[in-house]
Amino acid sequence: MRILLIKMSSMGDVFHTFPALSDAQAALPNLKVDWVVEKAFAEIPAWHPVVDKIYPIELRKWRKSLLSRETRQAIKAFFDEVNQTHYDLVLDAQGLYKSVWVGRRIHGRIAGFDFTSAREPLASLFYQYKSSVPKDQHAIARLRQLFAKSLGYKLADNAPIVYGLQTDDWPRPEVLPWREENYLVFLHGTTWTTKYWPEDHWVELLNMAQQADYKVVLPWGNNEERERALRLSAATKTEQVWVTERMLSLNEMAQVLKNAQGVVSVDTGLSHVAAALEVPMVVLYRVTDPKLVGADGTAVTRLQSPCAPGYIKQFKDLQQEALSLQGLESESVWQALLAKMDKPL
Repeated sequence: MRILLIKMSSMGDVFHTFPALSDAQAALPNLKVDWVVEKAFAEIPAWHPVVDKIYPIELRKWRKSLLSRETRQAIKAFFDEVNQTHYDLVLDAQGLYKSVWVGRRIHGRIAGFDFTSAREPLASLFYQYKSSVPKDQHAIARLRQLFAKSLGYKLADNAPIVYGLQTDDWPRPEVLPWREENYLVFLHGTTWTTKYWPEDHWVELLNMAQQADYKVVLPWGNNEERERALRLSAATKTEQVWVTERMLSLNEMAQVLKNAQGVVSVDTGLSHVAAALEVPMVVLYRVTDPKLVGADGTAVTRLQSPCAPGYIKQFKDLQQEALSLQGLESESVWQALLAKMDKPL
């Protein structure tokens, strides 16, 4: 059986799909999955052994110039390539108008969420097979149920989350300045200012790691994050903290995470990468709720403040700002990380 999966973005959404693929692979040993994914994330699906072909789509780019000749030619070429393969089923795992737009241009019958389950309900009108999947669940659970119902197998109750990625042969990354030493990764960069963890908290955590004889990697993805990482490193006054010399590619970053003994992360896309790689990790949810889309897995501990359900983009006063750090003290984070790494407390 060969299916075409439409799950284009975002990074977290892509990683949330892997447990469903692992379920399907176990239930259907002859299954092959081809995947339509945004070009920015095209290297990720190949990490799962059930994935065969990957079709990088530039939907975001196309939408900016739909009427141009160049865009029309690119769209035609893309769908001509996809339609060279026969699919037993096209599975729209997004339930959005944009994913329906893609699915309807591919030969084959389409399955997806029903009207009450899709994020954009009218998208369901274009599916031949529709599945009811309650919305009040984590995205990983919803996708696992959608795959099971669409592909006709039973999902065991309380089945553990298995990402199932092919990473055993990943080498220790050459970008690291150390060859053998154990190290941690601290993911400090995120999008909203309110999701940041204060720098003095990071410094305290770095000092705890140093006292426990751990090296620490501080990666960065833009100039602001690089400057923060350099400040944190300077504040510790030790060579045990390493700021990456350049912005790492996603594959390099994944290798760094995979070979780490543990990870501490704020709410950011890379936390989903670490979760899928099943690295012991503590994720800090200061103003966002992990219930539906947070990083999840057997190696993940999630700490959240009383403000987490509020999705706060701007604090209304200093009292609320202070409350948003309750339960996220550096000592609490360190103890949670040691527990997840099965180290003595």
